[in-house]
Amino acid sequence: MNDLSRPERLQIMLTAEELAALDDWRFQRRMPSRAAAVRELLKRGLAAEGVVIADGRTKSSDFGVIPVQDDGPA
Repeated sequence: MNDLSRPERLQIMLTAEELAALDDWRFQRRMPSRAAAVRELLKRGLAAEGVVIADGRTKSSDFGVIPVQDDGPA
């Protein structure tokens, strides 16, 4: 495994019912793997709670509490 884009590993235990629900959801959406399905569900769950996941393109100024005024061309 060279340069991993996801270097952190998370191990979880699921009941048979949870695993079946995950697999059903995954296959309905043609997800490539259980891991991809779990990542998508996690992303959706966090978004539903109002959590924004940084995508690496967000600048620190995007999180400011002072509104940026656009005065037009300088």
